[in-house]
Amino acid sequence: MASITQRIVRSWSSRGALPVLLWPVSALMWLLVTLRRQAYRLGLMKAESPGLPVLVVGNRIVGGAGKTPATIAIVQHLQQGGWHPGVLTRGYKRAADAPPFTLINQSSADQLSAAEVGDEPLLIWRRTHVPVMVGRDRVAGGLALRRARPDIDILVCDDGLQHLRLARQIEVVVFDERGASNGWLLPAGPLREPIAPMAPASLVAAPIVLYNAAQPTTSLKGHLAQRGMSPMQPLGQWWSGEAGDASLQPPRDGAWAVAGIAHPPKFFDRLAALGFNTHPVACDDHDPYTTLPWPEGIAHVIVTEKDAVKMRPERVRQERPSTQVWVAALDFRPEPSFWQAIDSALARLPCPHL
Repeated sequence: MASITQRIVRSWSSRGALPVLLWPVSALMWLLVTLRRQAYRLGLMKAESPGLPVLVVGNRIVGGAGKTPATIAIVQHLQQGGWHPGVLTRGYKRAADAPPFTLINQSSADQLSAAEVGDEPLLIWRRTHVPVMVGRDRVAGGLALRRARPDIDILVCDDGLQHLRLARQIEVVVFDERGASNGWLLPAGPLREPIAPMAPASLVAAPIVLYNAAQPTTSLKGHLAQRGMSPMQPLGQWWSGEAGDASLQPPRDGAWAVAGIAHPPKFFDRLAALGFNTHPVACDDHDPYTTLPWPEGIAHVIVTEKDAVKMRPERVRQERPSTQVWVAALDFRPEPSFWQAIDSALARLPCPHL
């Protein structure tokens, strides 16, 4: 039987009986969110700056809408433009007894586990190799990152849209196919805040909206992102950062597909569109994989990058020696107008990058 949480989540696609029942709580949520933003706007609550320009990437809606692929793409774009970015992130689902702040960099990455810092921070580091500071307090994290890496000239905050205490100059808001669903705030709907909330005074420009979808899914004007899949790599090659051989791919039939992401069917559908007939295994988002989710004797398993950071090659060889694990990396490409909007926002910063 589905849990009450699962029933609530499924109900968000409409304004049926359960959302209507929960609507009074959502109305209270709207009031609290609005009062909090107004307090920042009036200066009753103060946004703090870590001393560098800040670009925040996040969702209005709960669940994965594609903010981590967007963060990775933005960091790579900044690198190509000559910037030296660092990343701030909370490290969702990391151990409760983890230190307040943990720096992921070249010297520490191989010693850290997803349990210590979270799977998404490790994935961001592996895709970009920029320093990543993990901690709940993004302001203090930004100051700590600046002390550790004085060469950084811009901070990208992953999933910090509602962390208003962190002053920011640029916001990127990501939506997927769900859009705003039924348009109501939690718990009657999936929204963390209204689609177009009042901006706090620290925000100097309108948010840049990116749709991780084939077409816009809200009334907000925005940009589209194309999603594909890069040639798959064996797990060991992916972990080492070696270039893979695109001619070596898993079989089209018989492989298992494992996804511990917010919406596993997206991954399975993408594989099916590429002609793969797989046995799908949907795991919980941020699953720690204390036990590998396929039985002994399976020859080929395809996983997402978010899963791969929690499956060290030596562990897989020891526990499932007969299995070849393949990593399917997402090919995430925002349209050119998105990058034009980002570059225009960067050019308006108080101290433009040279």
